[in-house]
Amino acid sequence: MKTTSIIRNRGQLTIPDSVRKLVGWANPMSAVSIVVVNSEEIIIRPQRAQVDWDDIWSGITKARSIKGEGKVISATEFLTKDKASH
Repeated sequence: MKTTSIIRNRGQLTIPDSVRKLVGWANPMSAVSIVVVNSEEIIIRPQRAQVDWDDIWSGITKARSIKGEGKVISATEFLTKDKASH
């Protein structure tokens, strides 16, 4: 598909509806990466969040393994102690 758009003041570029309908990620407030290929070409790609699932599962396992000592602590205390242990 090829279409034309106008770059407005302050460098704002509106992606036409016809293009946005073809790609699921071009929505308002979507984060994008902009790559300058050369002085005549740029590439706009969706910014994908990098999720470290090993780290997430490690944290879940650690949280599940905590045994209570009869004392209830706040989430803030827990996070403070956890951060100090790293």
